[in-house]
Amino acid sequence: MRELIALECTVCKNKNYYTTKNKRKHPGKFNINKFCKFCRKYTEHKEAKP
Repeated sequence: MRELIALECTVCKNKNYYTTKNKRKHPGKFNINKFCKFCRKYTEHKEAKP
C-alpha cells in the first residue's frame, strides 16, 4: 500500500527528497518544511509525482 512520492521545493521547484506514504490512510497532499540545498534555506516542500 505504500507508494513512492517525491518532495518538491515550492520556491525553486526542484525535487530534493523521496519518501513513501500510505495513500489509503492519508489521501491528501503531504507538506513539510525541509532544507533545500539549491535555495540554501528551509522551505516548504510539497508532494509531487516521482
